[in-house]
Amino acid sequence: MADELTPETPEEEQPKQTHKQRKNGLYPGVSDELAESMRTGWADTELHGLEPIAQAAHTAARRAALSERFPGDRIVVPAGRLKTRSNDTEYPFRASTEYAYLTGDQTENGVLVLEPSGGTGHTATVYLLPRSNRENGEFWLSGQGELWVGRRHSLAEAEQLLGIPAKDVRELAEALAEATGPVRVVRGHDAVVEKALTDKVTAERDEELRVYLSEARAVKDDFEIGELQKAVDSTVRGFEDVVKVLDKAEATSERYIEGTFFLRARVEGNDVGYGSICAAGPHACTLHWVRNDGPVRSGDLLLLDAGVETHSLYTADVTRTLPISGTYSDIQRKVYDAVYEAQEAGIAAVRPGAKFRDFHDAAQHVLAEKLVEWGLLEGPVERVLELGLQRRWTLHGTGHMLGMDVHDCAAARTEAYVDGTLEPGMCLTVEPGLYFQADDLTVPEEYRGIGVRIEDDILVTEDGNRNLSAGLPRASAEVEAWMAGLKG
Repeated sequence: MADELTPETPEEEQPKQTHKQRKNGLYPGVSDELAESMRTGWADTELHGLEPIAQAAHTAARRAALSERFPGDRIVVPAGRLKTRSNDTEYPFRASTEYAYLTGDQTENGVLVLEPSGGTGHTATVYLLPRSNRENGEFWLSGQGELWVGRRHSLAEAEQLLGIPAKDVRELAEALAEATGPVRVVRGHDAVVEKALTDKVTAERDEELRVYLSEARAVKDDFEIGELQKAVDSTVRGFEDVVKVLDKAEATSERYIEGTFFLRARVEGNDVGYGSICAAGPHACTLHWVRNDGPVRSGDLLLLDAGVETHSLYTADVTRTLPISGTYSDIQRKVYDAVYEAQEAGIAAVRPGAKFRDFHDAAQHVLAEKLVEWGLLEGPVERVLELGLQRRWTLHGTGHMLGMDVHDCAAARTEAYVDGTLEPGMCLTVEPGLYFQADDLTVPEEYRGIGVRIEDDILVTEDGNRNLSAGLPRASAEVEAWMAGLKG
């Protein structure tokens, strides 16, 4: 990694004409001659006639709905800022979901502002960092200048792409500090913006905004459904990639599986939508096993829970539990088939007009029946469910909303989410599981260390549902045949 001349200083805080030299930099400074040389001799690279981004019409409709919900209020939605990973290096930037949902933009420091206009409606402006300054040398002296991290769009280019008037974000804090009237801001992403609004906002108003934006994402539009399908399709290919290299994972560790899937996510998408769970053997009993540093052994199961995130930030969330050898043992098949049966019942319960809880209840009923049938719990099944006794081995809920966040709509009101009703356009996961911990003395030894989860991404349609991840087999015999075909 190249050693920059100057420190990582936010551009809005950079001096207008000089840039502080980096501590321990190899160059003592910049001569007048070099500064003059760097100012001149550059071609005009401004882009013209750009087409709007694919979701521009959809983001405009979302802003219009937001405007209608909060008439007369100034609304401020930040993208967020770079976060330090260590010293002067940053984590890859991921714009806040609310900002990306309303603008389609994903650049750091961006802020969407909806200004009340007259009696009704708002005027939207997106505040962005303009292109790096060539006159004062910021483009090559700053650690965030374009010769270091790449070219940004100009404000004029951004306007063409996003369909929103754009202004320089470095002027925003002062403007917000002088603003009057009620203001709402999405908190937790930009301390500079929040400081400028500190005496103008209330926690109650801001929470109402956060909740609204969470609930607004529950029903997906056509663009979002297409992106989710794209994410799932790439995820299916990522699972195929993993099966093809299980022999290499056996020679190394779960990290080989993680790296294999990550390659597909980065080639076809933006990233993974969450930390991949590559849990072999008893690690499958740890619900969010993301260390991925354990051995991969023939005869064990591999619980792979992973999802590709598209360039527009929509993620898949799929789980398969695979026999590393290619064939389930009798006890593994017994547990797997029980989870599969539960998932089938859960998916069948997903339809418009159904309660959100229905698919969870349907899947849990099957799992409770199996646990009673196997003698692990004393029936009747209704008693087990009433007391939640099956949760020792089922542990988690059977699914959640899916979208730009893997656990989408998380700030929604309970009555609008888990106590709500399914509608066409909603997308959710159905993911029952059974997990018998390696140290669980309440079950026969043959069960211990077996963890099984099967998860699919289900779209609610007008007449039922569609399994977006149906490209991956689920039934145990189909999984074995699929794996055999991939291994050649």
